[in-house]
Amino acid sequence: MNQDMQTSMQKAGVLIEALPYIRKFNRRIIVVKYGGSAMEDESLQKSVIQDVTLLKLVGFKPVIVHGGGKAISHWVEKSGKEAQFVNGLRVTDAETMEIAEMVLGRVGKHLVSLVESLGVKAIGISGKDGGLLHVKKRMSDGQDIGFVGEITEVCPQVITDLLENDFLPIISPVGLDDDFQTYNINADDAACAIAKALAADKLAFLTDVEGVYRDYEKKEGFISRMSLKEAEDLIREGHIQGGMLPKLEGCTDAVRGGVHRVHILDGRIPHCLLLEIFTNQGVGTMFFDEED
Repeated sequence: MNQDMQTSMQKAGVLIEALPYIRKFNRRIIVVKYGGSAMEDESLQKSVIQDVTLLKLVGFKPVIVHGGGKAISHWVEKSGKEAQFVNGLRVTDAETMEIAEMVLGRVGKHLVSLVESLGVKAIGISGKDGGLLHVKKRMSDGQDIGFVGEITEVCPQVITDLLENDFLPIISPVGLDDDFQTYNINADDAACAIAKALAADKLAFLTDVEGVYRDYEKKEGFISRMSLKEAEDLIREGHIQGGMLPKLEGCTDAVRGGVHRVHILDGRIPHCLLLEIFTNQGVGTMFFDEED
């Protein structure tokens, strides 16, 4: 057998391995929280959009919720201000809110153009559209950090209407309060809330970490599959600390809220979404409540 034939046979094997997953998740909703290095590197950005577009073309109903933290900080600094954070949340005065909304809108429309270039219809919206994300002011340990919102209600009809009409929704994390004031929202929180409201089958976080380790500092004890109880035990016993703690809490909250599977993936790995969803081994950490 020549080299070309061997290569073709390997490709066929990959497709056959993917077949049961394509059949199982056909017409299911998957929410992808897109952020981190995968947004900053052009080649990684291309691979993520290719992955999501392929998911759409093989029958999934993907929804992208994107961040824009580094780009927002860049434009805040260009305006002569200094980006400030309290407990990981951006301090957002009125001017910063205006900058954030403009940057997030620009990021969303750029992603729309990438998806459209691959032959899939996409629409970029924010949490303000159709009353999607309703918020109240969020405090940080009692400190007022400005126009930072905590989601109180999700009205997903605008998303379901887009999905039913064969569009790929791309959502920026901005919402409105009772007085129709605009608020910035943590993108992880927005993705969790939207996934729960849609009863999504999957929620995937593209991050700058490989997944969950029992000892992250030593990179020992990698966990590829974790039940809700195991995750809650790790949190309670103090094994998860630092930046991984809010990620893990978000994953457990989503699973408790009815999301069937939640994945933490290393967005620095090209095509990590496809590798996690369509291969037996996977590449990240998957959270679940009960096994099928």
